[in-house]
Amino acid sequence: MKQVVVTGTGLYTPEQSISNDELVASYNAYVDNFNAGNAAAIESGEVEALTHSASGFIEKASGIKNRYVMNKTGILDSNVMTPQIEERPNEAPSLQAEMAIKATHQALEEAGITASDIDAVIVSCSNLQRAYPAISIEVQSLLGIEGFAFDMNVACSSATFGIQMARDMVRSGSAKRVLMVNPEICSGHLNFRDRDSHFIFGDVCTAVILEDAEIAKNKSGFEIIDTKLFSQFSNNIRNNFGFLNRAAEHARDDKDKLFIQNGRKVFREVSPLVATMITEHLAENGLEAQDLRRMWLHQANRNMNDFIVKKVLGYEPEFDQQPTVLDEYANTSSAGSIIAFHKYKQDFKAGETGVICSFGAGYSAGSVIVRRAG
Repeated sequence: MKQVVVTGTGLYTPEQSISNDELVASYNAYVDNFNAGNAAAIESGEVEALTHSASGFIEKASGIKNRYVMNKTGILDSNVMTPQIEERPNEAPSLQAEMAIKATHQALEEAGITASDIDAVIVSCSNLQRAYPAISIEVQSLLGIEGFAFDMNVACSSATFGIQMARDMVRSGSAKRVLMVNPEICSGHLNFRDRDSHFIFGDVCTAVILEDAEIAKNKSGFEIIDTKLFSQFSNNIRNNFGFLNRAAEHARDDKDKLFIQNGRKVFREVSPLVATMITEHLAENGLEAQDLRRMWLHQANRNMNDFIVKKVLGYEPEFDQQPTVLDEYANTSSAGSIIAFHKYKQDFKAGETGVICSFGAGYSAGSVIVRRAG
């Protein structure tokens, strides 16, 4: 089997950002307006009064302090509370494709190749801007890549699932170099009127280039030792938005057409599942926790990640062992673990090993063991 290496990663960060304080001020203004407008119904017990959010609550519950977004003004307008992103004409590049191109240029530079060297493109993310034509084929066209492209969605696990798909393609010989991108506009499916989740997500795009090691120009990339995927159906994280919504107009604007979750059950059920998966994956490859220099985990919740890494290592992790980007980027769905990998991989020495792991709705989880080449 061919050895596959990650030779380049890229990150596109939107220009606009929202702090916890800004987000809370907008949410609390909405709460005050709602409670004032429904005062009589609240007094009679017909409607439940809403309660304020707080920056301290958000940081303690999640570790999040900030998030980047494609549109700030719409989100912070307490009468709108959704990003305002105009649709573009069919002749113009889509927003997700545009984000993907920007992240890809970084990845190509690190890999030392050009777009013409790529054989296949995978766009793997939790929310696709349209059903078809595939965003990936648009990215392929904009970059001038020959070959093939397709979209895939495994929610927050999309990047690790995409990495396994790309690795399998290179190993089988159907492609020599694959571009895997994760354009996430998570603010578009977030309910900014929900106190329990209005702070969770941010927008971003990451890119990863995987190559046949024999032809890679960047000889100090990361060898993929092994990949492991898992999925098990659960309704605890869900989004019911889809093309059939128009066929049931009475429910078109229900809350379940945006992100919903049972956060406490997700924490209790997913955290031990992921810790066990990583431990088993290491054992399957003759490795132990002490062999890991670092774990780049899905950036959903700091407390969740601390639990997972402590379970795997057997002790409280240091930042170097489990770097977080949650404080700056918030939860960026599939892109989170790749942001962490992109920002915290350069100090690896040849032979050092780490794990990229993502997990989320499905339930789904993906583990990728990598080792610095050179």
